[in-house]
Amino acid sequence: MWYPDPETLQSPLHASLAVAIEQAILTEKLPAGSRLPPHRKMADRLGLSVHTVSKAYESLRKQNLIDGQVGRGSYVSAPEPHAAPQKTELEEGYDFSTSRPIRNKEHNKRFQLSLQELTADLNPSALQDCGSHSGNDTHRAAGAEWLAACGLAAAPERILVTNGGSHGMSVALSALTRPGDAVLSDSITHNLLVSGCSYLGLKLSGLETDSFGILPDALEDACRASGAKVLFLLPTLANPVPVMMPEDRRRELARIAENHGLYIIEDDPLGPVAKDRPPPVSALVPERSVYMSAFSACLMTGLQAGYMAAPSHLLPSLTGRLLSFGGAGTPIMQELASHWVLDGTALEIADWQGKALKSRYRIACRVLHGIPWTGHPSAQHLWLPLPEGWSSSGFSHYARQMQIDVMSDVPFLPSGTCSPSAIRISLGTVQAESQFRKGLELIAALVKLQPQSLPHLAF
Repeated sequence: MWYPDPETLQSPLHASLAVAIEQAILTEKLPAGSRLPPHRKMADRLGLSVHTVSKAYESLRKQNLIDGQVGRGSYVSAPEPHAAPQKTELEEGYDFSTSRPIRNKEHNKRFQLSLQELTADLNPSALQDCGSHSGNDTHRAAGAEWLAACGLAAAPERILVTNGGSHGMSVALSALTRPGDAVLSDSITHNLLVSGCSYLGLKLSGLETDSFGILPDALEDACRASGAKVLFLLPTLANPVPVMMPEDRRRELARIAENHGLYIIEDDPLGPVAKDRPPPVSALVPERSVYMSAFSACLMTGLQAGYMAAPSHLLPSLTGRLLSFGGAGTPIMQELASHWVLDGTALEIADWQGKALKSRYRIACRVLHGIPWTGHPSAQHLWLPLPEGWSSSGFSHYARQMQIDVMSDVPFLPSGTCSPSAIRISLGTVQAESQFRKGLELIAALVKLQPQSLPHLAF
């Protein structure tokens, strides 16, 4: 029978316990039908009162995550209550759940034309022969040019090509850690980091933040207490809570990481889309940093290609994991990415993306006027704290009944972190601006309602 780690629980204990069980359900540690320990056994195992466990179970029951019958106990009723919808387009609704670039018909035409030109001119051996596991010289040279546009100077021989952001993250985490190691991050972080650490047996700890990112004192204290090996950073608008970390904060975190022997994994999926940005943290401590950038987040979802820059002493370990996790990037995608970087197409699309995001941001400012939220003109999503009475799961459940898909806060929370009751709203998945505005207006109207007044919703 599954029990959470008591060391991850924090005040208020009933809410923290509910979050731990909810995340176990999300990651399928507790699949549908799993029986939860009886109240008394759970309380004794964790050193809690029966009343505290009862409150946690009741919270989960109200969210329809567990069900209970007298004499049979409590069981998991849904394996993936917060999973993103499987359909890619909602013809009769509004999908704000998946963070994607904005696109139009010209993007599709350019993609198709580029593939036609590429396959017509490309030597077939480039697609058939097995090349270097880290990518060929042309791909790495294009990677150096792309990373320079991101603010990071890296020699081509320090660059590995990847199949995108999630591929790079898995490679970096696996290379720099061993099961049981501690990883530090923001208290609200990348959902794939949360699941990745769970799969690799790593202890992910979220650190206290402010509007500029992780607090230096929180990092200093965590380094002394946890013996962490890795600090995972999203300093340039990639965090679910869009934060453009200022340069002085980046320098302070880099200094602390270097003093404590931490390796830094820096994920920068937006790349040059984010203008007026400080240098990457990896540029400040290049010998202790693995920096990642990918195209699917900032240019086109279908362009599954990216680059990873690392110091020479880490390359053998990273290259070995690269092979284990699928090898270097898919040849045709890397060829296309290289062509677009070298002929200027990639930066042209990135500039267009930046302008489109600013337009969406202006719409959000008008529609959500008077409602607290966090965003940035270059970010692909916004973070919307919910008013008292709403839980993130309750809100997303009710919104889905209105054909509106949003992302609950739970997938972004390290184990044991209490839900702040917030949702992430993607600015790019709904492609038409008129449809985007209408969907956002419906969300704004729903936020202003008292949940107790809505029918057919369990709280």
